[in-house]
Amino acid sequence: MDIDLSASGFCGVVLAGGTAARMDGVDKASVELHGRTLLELAIDAFLDADEVVVVAPDSVPTSRPVTFVCEDPPRGGPVAGLLTGVDALLRHPRLIGVLAVDMPRVTPATMRRLREATEGHDGAFLVDAGGRRQLAGVLDAAALDGVRPDLEGQHGMALHRLLAPLRLAEVPADGDEGLDIDTWADLRDLGG
Repeated sequence: MDIDLSASGFCGVVLAGGTAARMDGVDKASVELHGRTLLELAIDAFLDADEVVVVAPDSVPTSRPVTFVCEDPPRGGPVAGLLTGVDALLRHPRLIGVLAVDMPRVTPATMRRLREATEGHDGAFLVDAGGRRQLAGVLDAAALDGVRPDLEGQHGMALHRLLAPLRLAEVPADGDEGLDIDTWADLRDLGG
């Protein structure tokens, strides 16, 4: 797949700092699926991004240059991770993609559909076959800034609460791109 040169002003944040409680606390970023780490697969989804920040307590080797950061205190949840990642961006993007590291079927094409769906909205998120919003989306940077809580309010805040005031488009998952890996059985079912 070729890089979409019209995607200028788009940056990505990969959330890789979860506890993986149902996977015995393993570092999901380093888990392999078909010989590639989940982190590499997540970074691949941001092929068109000008810059990618990975929010994780530990850095994992990557083939693409990325910035690693960790929220303070660590493991503050997706809102703290997203906002920490946004703060670490060196550029000032118009659109910010966010992706959980455990969604290996999200691709550059997925992110392109999400970017297109933001037209007339504050953002767009992937929804699975059951209509549940997944942690794969694109947000208008200015709209996100407008709902940003103070630093103390970020930790432990539910993502749906942060996003509630925003007008979000829902983009149906194509095939299995809405699947995430929460358990070892999920990984096995994806062929890992």
